[in-house]
Amino acid sequence: MLQKVNSKNFRTTVLNSPQPVVVDVWADWCGPCKMLAPQFGAASRELEGKARFVKLDADKNQKLVRKYKVMGLPTLLFFKDGQLVDRTTGVVSKST
Repeated sequence: MLQKVNSKNFRTTVLNSPQPVVVDVWADWCGPCKMLAPQFGAASRELEGKARFVKLDADKNQKLVRKYKVMGLPTLLFFKDGQLVDRTTGVVSKST
């Protein structure tokens, strides 16, 4: 099961991670988020040990959503060495 992050554990789980981290910003009501979930889970299994995959509930973590300027869902945030290095919004295919 994918780890859920929030404002309390975001620093230790994401920013202080020795591995790159992919954060799936999602919401229960978001249809495209539900479409992305199986792909995100598969990627986490495929890249286990190379990158960390976590989920952030946008509705419950508005401060982090504003901080990282998330404007649409789902959004994937890519962190390396504690820095946001890339992002993508919307459902993406494995080849993307």
